[in-house]
Amino acid sequence: MPALAIRQDLSATELRRLARLEPARRAAMRLSAIANALEGLTRAEAARLAGMERQALRDAVIRYNAEGPSGLHDRPRSGRPEALPWLRGSRPPSRPGCCAGRTPSATG
Repeated sequence: MPALAIRQDLSATELRRLARLEPARRAAMRLSAIANALEGLTRAEAARLAGMERQALRDAVIRYNAEGPSGLHDRPRSGRPEALPWLRGSRPPSRPGCCAGRTPSATG
């Protein structure tokens, strides 16, 4: 089965630069793997050097061909939302009478 063609509008060097500047780690890994493949490495070797599986690289190439570098970001997932969203950086909700380590009855 022939290898899936990769669009050529960005060079491997440009993809590596985008990967260095990318704050999302998984998108940066995908950019690096595609850059490896553009430089002539086998798909298996390109994926291994970027820390991913060959099938994940194939999926990334399909998304890259369709949407460009912006298509390599993680998609929103369906399902139950996070129970504690403030663990990712937002502030916890403030509740009156809530003190760290103390209960209202313990205040006297």
